[in-house]
Order: sequence, then structure tokens, then C-alpha cells
Amino acid sequence: MSTQTEQVKKRRRFPLPSFGVQVLLGLVLGLALGVVAIQIGPVGDGEPNWLATTLETIGGTFVTLLRTIVPPLIVLAVISSIANLRNVTNAARLAWKTLLWFAITALVSVAIAITLGLVVRPGLNSAVDDSNLAEPGSQGSWLAFIESLVPANFLGLAAETNADDLSTSLSFNALQLIVIAVVLGIAAVKVGKPAEPFINFTESTLQVVLKALWWVIRLAPIGTVGLLGNAVYSYGWTTIGALGKYTITIYIGLALVLFVVYPIVALVNGLSPAKYFSGVWPAVQLGFVSRSSMGTMPVTQQVTEQNLGVPRYYSAFAVPFGATTKMDGCAAIYPAISAIFVAQFFGIELAFTDYLLIVFVSVIGSAATAGTTGATVMLTLTLSTVGLPLEGVGLLLAVDPILDMGRTATNVAGQALVPAVVAKREGILDLVRYNARRGSTGFVPLDEPGTLSAEAEERDPEAERATAGSSAKS
Repeated sequence: MSTQTEQVKKRRRFPLPSFGVQVLLGLVLGLALGVVAIQIGPVGDGEPNWLATTLETIGGTFVTLLRTIVPPLIVLAVISSIANLRNVTNAARLAWKTLLWFAITALVSVAIAITLGLVVRPGLNSAVDDSNLAEPGSQGSWLAFIESLVPANFLGLAAETNADDLSTSLSFNALQLIVIAVVLGIAAVKVGKPAEPFINFTESTLQVVLKALWWVIRLAPIGTVGLLGNAVYSYGWTTIGALGKYTITIYIGLALVLFVVYPIVALVNGLSPAKYFSGVWPAVQLGFVSRSSMGTMPVTQQVTEQNLGVPRYYSAFAVPFGATTKMDGCAAIYPAISAIFVAQFFGIELAFTDYLLIVFVSVIGSAATAGTTGATVMLTLTLSTVGLPLEGVGLLLAVDPILDMGRTATNVAGQALVPAVVAKREGILDLVRYNARRGSTGFVPLDEPGTLSAEAEERDPEAERATAGSSAKS
């Protein structure tokens, strides 16, 4: 007994820092190693040195692990959520209110972006080189959203072949996976009792996937070192150059949305901004260094359910859908300021109707580019809609990776906020869990007792209690 007591004391004497602190340490270490890699410099014919290669491998492996778990998580979570929604009377209202709040926050974000573009005027007196400009290879299309809804195959797989080295890469279309999962979920509900084994298998498998996801999340501090270190080495901060004014304007807009708009939205809906930030911060950190909303989506869903108290049957729909269409950073702040920059750079006067078109594309256009997600694609859609030269995209590519960090962090924060707001307004948010103390991992412990609001219990006691029980078991 005394030996066990001494071991416990020894463990307490040297406790590991919290998960959030570990990620912050990863950021600092990654930044430092990136600077060291720059000082070492390239080897041979401009090839990355050993440290840069190591950082790239570590970061790339971590993002690959996250992306690997996205397809099964989307399919299993959406099917399970639809199965749970069969007993919920307000499913349709949850869906349209989610879309409404997506639009509201996007509208506010693009208004901020247009104001900054007109006040700061980042495109005037820019020293950026405009030689050898060419139109981008990929462009946004208003038909892309409709086309992307139709799965090309049962697994939502897409293949891309590189003619230079005759290599083929496979990727999952998240929106098509959602469509497939929705169809399977509705079919299972319609089949009824014979489908119960399928639904039970889906829910059990989801628990296994969530456990594996947690193991991947615990690697985030290590992945952060590789991701940020590789970003510093690959792009550095010197690439800002003549686009410094433009870059600062983008980040001011992103900061206003993340640290002003989102807290106000939370506060207006009776939610603590401090608890919101502490709850969503693990996903925001990962989004910043990974630069991928889809890669961060598993963590976003984890914080939405476990920290913010959103029921799984709702978050399983809202978070994956938001990861493909809810992009205040990529679809509102970035294209609006960039379009104004391009217009100012080429000396083109924008009329009032042009600004209205920018607003329209920012609020609606993210859905139109969901099948070909990317800020550059979103920018080409905005420029072509307003009638600005697409060659302007080439002006901004030098700083795009640096901007993508802030854009993705903002996107992820909004993707978690909207489900929490809608759940609060519908009376299904677990307020005890939302306001609970975050553990050393940065997440509310799974065995933390949660209490649903009386309104939620009164609306649908069986479905809510079942969902709460399922969350506790995970």
C-alpha cells in the first residue's frame, strides 16, 4: 500500500501540462524548429533539409490520420443521428434554423470585410509584382453544388491522376458522403423493425470510431510541431512582402469575427463567451495549424458535443454540413476583401450593385463551392460574378498559406458556434456540460453529469435521455 501511495505522490509531483498547454508548447516548438530549418537551408538542388523533411512527415501524417477517420465518422454519425431523429418532432426546424444562422453570421462577416476593404484600401499603392499573371486553373461554379450532391459512387470517392508521374490519388467528397448517409439513415427508419440490427450496429461502430478518434486527438501536440514547423519553413513570414497591408487587413477581419462577432452571438443567445472559447479552443488551435476544416472536423464535432453540450443526434448533421458550407473565413472575409483589393489594384470602380453581388456570393456561394472546397475557388467565383479579372488571383497566392491559417481557425469556430446557438434556442443544449470545467485534456470529462433543460425533457424525454445516455457511454 505504501508503495502505491508513493507512486501516486510521485505522479502528482510531476504532472503533465493540460492538453491546451501541450498544444501551445507544440506551437512554440514548431515555430522554433521551423526557424532552425530555415537557418540550415536547403541541400543539394534546393531539396529540403532533414529537419524540414521530418517536420513535413510528422505534420502530414497527423493530418492524414484525421482525414482517414472523417469518412466513417460522417457516415456513422449521420445515420445514427437520423435514427435518433425519428422520435424528435423538431428535426426540420433544427435544419432550417442551422442554415439561417449560417447565413446570419456570413452576412455580418462580409459586411465587416467590405467595410475594412473600403476603409483600409489594401489594393492601392501596392508594390506586388503583376508580371506573368495567369488565370487560375480551377474556378468556382454555381452548378458545382448541384453536381456535387449526386454521388459518383457508393463510397463518395473521387480519383485524380497526375500525368507527370502517372500517380493516382483518391479522396472522399464529404458532401456526397453526407447525402449517402442521409439516404441510408432515412431508409433504415422507413424499414422499421427489421432495420434495428443495422441501426444498433451503426451506433456500436460509432462508439468504436469515437474511441479511435480520441487517440488521434491526443497526438495533436506532436502534429502541431510538424504542421507549424513545416509551414514556417515552406512559406516563412518574408512572403508577406508587398502584400503586408492586404494580409493585415484580412487578419483584422478574421479577428473581428472570431473575437467580437462570435462572442456577441453567444452572449445574445444567453451563452457565456468565455465558456464558448474554452470549449472550442482545441479545435481552433488544430484548425490554425492544419489549415483544413475537414481535417479538423472530428475534433470540431468532439468539442461541439463534449464541451458545448450539443446533442449528438443534432451535431452529427450540423458539424459535417458546416465543415463543407460554413466558412466565414474562406467564404466571407477572404473573398470580399480580396475582390476589393483586385478592383483597387486594377483601378476598377465598384458600383453599389457590385458590393451587393459580393454579399450575395459570400452568403450563398459557399454552398455552391462545397463540392470543390477551397478559398481560391471561392475567390474565383466572387471575381467572376462581379466581373473582375481572374488574373488577380495570381497576385495573392504568395500569402495564401499564411492567410489560410487564420481563415480555417475562424471557420472551425463558427462551425461549432452555430450548433450550440441553435441547440440553446431549441432548448436541447446541455447547459451543465456547456458551463462545466474543462479537464486537463481540454475537454469536459465524459462522466461529467449533464442535465438537459426542462424544456427539452418536456419536448422529447425518450429521445433526449437516450442521446444523453449514449454520450455518457462514449
